[in-house]
Amino acid sequence: MRRCVLSLGVVCALVFASSLAADGGLGIAAPAPEWRVEHWINSAPLTLAQLRGQVVLVRWWTADCPFCSATAPSLNDFHERYAKLGLRVIGFYHHKSSSPLDVADVKQYAKLFKFQFPVAIDPDWTTLRKWWWNGQREFTSVSFLIDRRGVVRYIHPGGQYVRGEPQHAKLEAAIQQALSEH
Repeated sequence: MRRCVLSLGVVCALVFASSLAADGGLGIAAPAPEWRVEHWINSAPLTLAQLRGQVVLVRWWTADCPFCSATAPSLNDFHERYAKLGLRVIGFYHHKSSSPLDVADVKQYAKLFKFQFPVAIDPDWTTLRKWWWNGQREFTSVSFLIDRRGVVRYIHPGGQYVRGEPQHAKLEAAIQQALSEH
């Protein structure tokens, strides 16, 4: 009996450890923790708990990022094509400018990028740091695909994904797979 309990504890520890990325932050198969963000655009405030049962694509972006502007059409396309099937695209703005954060500016950039989906502002990178950013990663423009149970299914580690490129195809395949599961 004691050996069985010890083995179960070891298995649980291994499963938990494998759900974390090697360099910290969330990894594939990790439950996505609740976010802490301020100011929502295009939506009332949302929680992950409210989104349970839907597939959620979370993308961090900022105004002056060429990868973010290049990826904006893909986010809009995913939102338009898959929302009726249960996908929720959520944009997370994280401020990188030396000027003070101005919510009105973020609204203008969301409008410029034609975002019709909810956008949250993560002003102090609280959620970004909890989920991803440890100062060692190349990009902060990360995307997480979360399944209907609230588990991370796919991570695009930053940069851009544009229709016709392999990274876009991988993410779209992951979206389609997650949407097909009930």
